[in-house]
Amino acid sequence: MIHLIQRGLMFGNLVAVESPALIERYNRALKALTGKQTALTDFHIDISGYAPEIGDELGDHLYLNKNGMNRQFILLSTEQKDAPLLNAKFSTSRGILRRFIAENEAQLFSLTARDAVAGELENTVFDLTSPAKLFDIRRITVVADTTGNHLAEAEKLGKLIERFRAEEDAWWDDVLIGEMIGLAQKTGDVTRNPVKLKATTFEQGNFWTSHFGGIYIFRDLDHPAAISTLPKQSLGALPIRYVFDMSDRNQIAKFLEINDLAEPIVTARGADAAAILRQKMDFILVDAAASLGLDIGHGSRRDLRAAAAAMGGHLPEEFQGLAALLNWVETGGQWPRITSTHPSYFYTLRAKPHADRDLVNMLLAELSPLDVRQLFICHKELFYRTYAGWPEVKKQYVADYLEREYQIDKAGARRALFGPEPDMTGDAPAAVARPRDIVEAVGPWGAVRRGKG
Repeated sequence: MIHLIQRGLMFGNLVAVESPALIERYNRALKALTGKQTALTDFHIDISGYAPEIGDELGDHLYLNKNGMNRQFILLSTEQKDAPLLNAKFSTSRGILRRFIAENEAQLFSLTARDAVAGELENTVFDLTSPAKLFDIRRITVVADTTGNHLAEAEKLGKLIERFRAEEDAWWDDVLIGEMIGLAQKTGDVTRNPVKLKATTFEQGNFWTSHFGGIYIFRDLDHPAAISTLPKQSLGALPIRYVFDMSDRNQIAKFLEINDLAEPIVTARGADAAAILRQKMDFILVDAAASLGLDIGHGSRRDLRAAAAAMGGHLPEEFQGLAALLNWVETGGQWPRITSTHPSYFYTLRAKPHADRDLVNMLLAELSPLDVRQLFICHKELFYRTYAGWPEVKKQYVADYLEREYQIDKAGARRALFGPEPDMTGDAPAAVARPRDIVEAVGPWGAVRRGKG
């Protein structure tokens, strides 16, 4: 992984913790949550406060995420909202933490100026004994307070103030007044500067989880389904009618179509389809050449064309399908009939603009794993796992490419590939209406072939 770490492609954008004061606060929170402490004098934390260095020190990289459920967090600064979430077990966790920090930024800024804020993403499931229990997760509540219980004591003080104002003889109640003064010394004037967190409850409708080998759950749709990375038979009975796995390509294509979740790249608004297709073809060529031990030089287009010529009739089907589609885009050549059974099919799609856009792009990345750029952007857990097994020449090429073409303008690259970002609530950007033509209606390959299930 050294190529990725050196280029900031792994453990990038983490928040440095170096001052003794911050480390002391972190240790107080860590002890309160886990009973453990760190002896490190500097480390880096993600949005949840997890530090890879502390994970190594403790021999436990789930020290804030026991059993992969009800993730705990430590906030030292509101700057953490822009950090990644490492070792994610649910696709929704980072979004929930980010929204929680953003919507309570002023309050959290005040609280973290003097103490760490520790908490938990709490749901009603504490141990996943079977895949069916995933469907019991409906709502996530963010429970948080400082290690000094500032919020709890501020709430208590607020109630005492209300009681003081309501009771006629409160002026002569020395015990009540003494308790109020003691709490006020810790919390400050809560009447003028109330500290109360809002937006602490979030719905968890459609999501991905790494549990049970990886499952995508789409239940808040007109046509719900669960899609498993492992064979669907391994999941047992689930409380949902349709269950697919990655071998059910036609059924997944049909699912995406009838729920209006994806669109062909060649008809997507604002997409430079030719450039996107060419880059996908390059990635496929690099993988094929590396597997065959062919020289790709510096990985330039000229080098890759030479590698393609050397492969001749052994070019991957994914490459040939995208080449036919590129020919149609650029020259108006023959319309390719690419069905959902063709290896290149899912490489030709991207999510439509809707609240679950990122989740659908994550699924498409898993269905088109040779597109390493989309895999890195949309499914980092899978990217890091598969990267470790690549030939060295492919590792080098991909690390160089991502540093050169993606790192310099991440937002621009995502916008070019997937369209405008949804807002903080997950709502899709408003689409501009336009007449539907035959290509938009059925895609350049024709309608999805119907199949059973």
